[in-house]
Amino acid sequence: MNAVTRFRAGPRADLLVAPLDAFTALYHRPSGITHLLSTPAPELLDTMGEGEWTVAELAAALAARFDLERDDAALTARLEELVDAGLVERW
Repeated sequence: MNAVTRFRAGPRADLLVAPLDAFTALYHRPSGITHLLSTPAPELLDTMGEGEWTVAELAAALAARFDLERDDAALTARLEELVDAGLVERW
């Protein structure tokens, strides 16, 4: 059986978010780490909410929300960066 990888962001209550010009400061309460994010990371987390997404589902949602062309490979790379930062989980 071929399992499809899903991604999910942590609970919104775990984050304090503050826009800072070209960056967004994001304090992650569980880890105590403050992250400085640039586009598209804040938009990805906002679109993800607290749901679980495949790359294809999230790419379609982002394309519709921001009138973008889909780029699943680039989206996967950004999601993996967020996984490495501890802000998104892979399922």
